[in-house]
Amino acid sequence: MAVITSPTYDPQTTATNLANAYIKAPQAVLDAQVARNKSDTAAMATLGSALSTFQSAINALASGSGKTISARGATFSDTSIATGSAGALAAAGSYSFYVEQVATAGQVSYGISDGLAPNNGKLNIKLGDNSVIEIDLATANTDNNGELTPKEIAAAINAAADNDGKLTASTITINGDTRLVLTSTKTGKDAGVEEITLTGASDQTLADDLADKTTLTAANNAIVWSGPKTTGTKIEQASNTFTVIDDVSFTIAKAQGASDAPLTLKVGADTAATTANVQSFVTAYNNLYTAIGALTQAGNAANGVSAGVLSADSGVKALRDQLGTALRAATGGLSLVSFGITGNRDGTLSLDTARLTKAVAANPGALDTMFGSSSSLGLNDSGVLGKMNKLISTWTDASRGTISVRKQASAKLQSQLADRQTALEVQFNNAYRRYLTQFTTLQQLQSSMTNTSNLFTELFSSSSKT
Repeated sequence: MAVITSPTYDPQTTATNLANAYIKAPQAVLDAQVARNKSDTAAMATLGSALSTFQSAINALASGSGKTISARGATFSDTSIATGSAGALAAAGSYSFYVEQVATAGQVSYGISDGLAPNNGKLNIKLGDNSVIEIDLATANTDNNGELTPKEIAAAINAAADNDGKLTASTITINGDTRLVLTSTKTGKDAGVEEITLTGASDQTLADDLADKTTLTAANNAIVWSGPKTTGTKIEQASNTFTVIDDVSFTIAKAQGASDAPLTLKVGADTAATTANVQSFVTAYNNLYTAIGALTQAGNAANGVSAGVLSADSGVKALRDQLGTALRAATGGLSLVSFGITGNRDGTLSLDTARLTKAVAANPGALDTMFGSSSSLGLNDSGVLGKMNKLISTWTDASRGTISVRKQASAKLQSQLADRQTALEVQFNNAYRRYLTQFTTLQQLQSSMTNTSNLFTELFSSSSKT
């Protein structure tokens, strides 16, 4: 009698394979949608970062608050003595200054005895402006060892509420003698230490120590003369930085000799800084254009070039074209080409510095008129920069910008795709259980049939032998 044979298989493995095959097509579609949404989200983040970086760059160049792309400079005849800077509103001119004295921060020291007894008195540090810093010595002995040290006095001075950062106290030991050093944190004679008095003290030793002051550095005001020394106008102040000329600031570093002639300060156009500003714009634009180009480039299989993530995105392509239109916008009959800024074949820009310098010299102020200004708040937007700022703001605005809207749409789609994945997992589980039940039953039936076949085979084999 023929033996019944049946295929050998594992119901769980078979059920898993069939369930996977059941959802394979919809899972592939879902995976593709998830991957696409993920790449789109990343691309929007890249685009948003590039746009924000460019917008910050143009706002820094001409912010609409008096700063322009044309720069002015303030240059001294001897920059080792003084250096200056000028804003866009500074009027061109030449000025004469004599530096008599630079401002200094005062520093004094006192020899403080070791092994002072704890003291309930108060230190009163009088400054040059007649203000007083009061230090309560009752709490100065922080380790409670029955001995007040110079370091504990210095710590109490630094922590005093009246000090508020006016003085820095420290100690220095020379040949075994400890000295308390007080350094003013600001320059000028008003910030210097005039004297220290001790009231309510139980130990005369400390009072005697504080009566002996050594001046390490005198606290001085800066003194500058507008014009020659003695015959000009004297300007005295605590700081070494002066702002006596509208939109011009200069800082003195050292005093002149008694017989030296006054310095000359020239305020005017700064060609190098202006060129650097224009180059910064060109570089910032090229970086943005390159970033957009990488996201929107068309694929070329023959050359092994993959298509950009946003190659089919008409909105981003329109943004790229609109930026180009803003570049070509003429103001007062002028354009970027007039100032040596030209387009390359790949869409980026190049700067001819010689042509820029010549154009600015021939028509001062025209560069600022053409570029205009921009600001993060969208105020006073004008010219090329203003047009670009407004355009980019429609994308970067945190609440209503295109980037924000698309991010919200991507997040919503991601949630929907997650729900679909959950539903697909339910379908898989249902199919798996169904197949597992069917093939487990089939396996049991096959096993039963095999056992029956084997029984008959054994039975008939025994009968033939008798």
